[in-house]
Amino acid sequence: MLRASLILTAILSFCSPDETVSSQTETTDVWVLQSVNDEAITERITLEFPEEGRISGRAPCNRYFATQSAPLPWFEIGDIGATKVACPALKQEQEYFENLRIMSSVEVIGDTLVLRSVTGFEVVMVYKKD
Repeated sequence: MLRASLILTAILSFCSPDETVSSQTETTDVWVLQSVNDEAITERITLEFPEEGRISGRAPCNRYFATQSAPLPWFEIGDIGATKVACPALKQEQEYFENLRIMSSVEVIGDTLVLRSVTGFEVVMVYKKD
């Protein structure tokens, strides 16, 4: 009996639906940052959801990655890992990472992805599907 319940638990854990933003996008989708608080972004910055519970992308200088497991509509990432290439836009990259860390909700509407934060002041990051 114990063995059957363990097997059933294992099967159900593999069948649990993805409730993160990953379930709303394709693993091949590349989201390009368009604006932060209605200010246009000139550097190419991307965000991807390559698999359930993970994000990755390209900031102005480096590739980055993190975990993201909060259920919709929430958005919360773990520590950001990144390559260590220096470039003239390193300050903008650090600002992007700081903003990404404080995002708390996500919404996907067609080819637009919106991240919002309400920690003291609102930050809105708008992405378009590439």
